[in-house]
Amino acid sequence: MPPQPAPTLTRRAVTQLDHRIEAATGHEIDILWTYRDRGALDEPHAQLVDRHRTLSNAQTGVTFYLKLLNRLTSGEFPVDGALFVRIDRTVEQLEEATSTRDAAAQKVLAALEPIETAAATTSDGPPLSADDQAVMLAIAGGAKLHEHLLTGRAAVTASSGARIPYPQMQKLERAGLIVRDTSHPVHAGQPVSLTDAGRAALLDARRTRSTHAPARPGAWPSTPAKRR
Repeated sequence: MPPQPAPTLTRRAVTQLDHRIEAATGHEIDILWTYRDRGALDEPHAQLVDRHRTLSNAQTGVTFYLKLLNRLTSGEFPVDGALFVRIDRTVEQLEEATSTRDAAAQKVLAALEPIETAAATTSDGPPLSADDQAVMLAIAGGAKLHEHLLTGRAAVTASSGARIPYPQMQKLERAGLIVRDTSHPVHAGQPVSLTDAGRAALLDARRTRSTHAPARPGAWPSTPAKRR
């Protein structure tokens, strides 16, 4: 019988909470993960994404051991004592993986519920234009404001290499969506970053008004049953 392979993370696992997260935030999970990597999320949403990543990894473990158990019981291997030992071990590993997933799901719910409440009570503000969204996403990845010593012309450059029109940066700054670090001299480059209000506005830019349906009684994730 071939050795048991270790679980591998080849792609993001879909979880039973994905639809609730997408409904509350108005964004697909993959977009939220991208925003998190760019530093474009406020603290509550960043925490939610971090916990969701843990849940997704835990779901991958459940799926792996479930598929392994199906393979072991498919008739592919001789029915003998070694097979029974391996089946028992796989069942135990599946139970452990399920417990880990259920615990991760509860942490996601703890981070998600305040966001759902806020989404249901927050009124819409002036929408961001597509240009403003693009600029703010570029700034989220890092940007600096420079002023030429001779000409006095100001220019904003993102770490991606994108150049941002200075008037557009000023408009976002006046709106309280971005801020520059004035502790650095302009000629050396002043770091420009999103404010908490800017991160919230960027996240809300494509927010939908969809609401999640109440979970059916007994639907996962529920309180994990005690296992032997």
